[in-house]
Amino acid sequence: DIGCGSLRGGVHFIRYLEAGHYYGFDRSPERLEAGRDVELPRYGLVSKQPVLEVIDDFGVGRFDRAFDFALAQSVFTHLPLDAIELCLQNVGETLAPGGRLYATFNERSGEAADHVDRSDLPYGKDPIVRYEFSAFEELCRAGPLSVDYIGEWGHPRGQKMLVFAKRPAPGA
Repeated sequence: DIGCGSLRGGVHFIRYLEAGHYYGFDRSPERLEAGRDVELPRYGLVSKQPVLEVIDDFGVGRFDRAFDFALAQSVFTHLPLDAIELCLQNVGETLAPGGRLYATFNERSGEAADHVDRSDLPYGKDPIVRYEFSAFEELCRAGPLSVDYIGEWGHPRGQKMLVFAKRPAPGA
């Protein structure tokens, strides 16, 4: 769970996974602490032993395992393309063959592809960034992942969904 924060979404996944099978990371130690100390006990999930790490460079290789699924919910909505590229590269290296990364993004609708909208954000909050789908296609052109547009999935703020899939290794 990329950018898992305080586990607001993570608790729902942890509930259904076997103990020790949820891996989440965030750049904020405070958010992870809130998840560990507040949310897990609140939902009775401490015994599920989720693996939570502070990672600020998308270095998921530190988990030393391959993943079948990954999620980046409301992460790409705040990142510049170079950070998304780093995320895709690092996550792509840790996905198992056929593995999938589901990621939400704000779709461009007429403004510049990497438009930053700060108009409705409190001071100090991350900007909202919007992209065309073609930006993600370009990021995947030479890498280990392909991307498909899922689009609408009922997000309350209109975020769209993408699915990135691990390509088979050459000769496989």
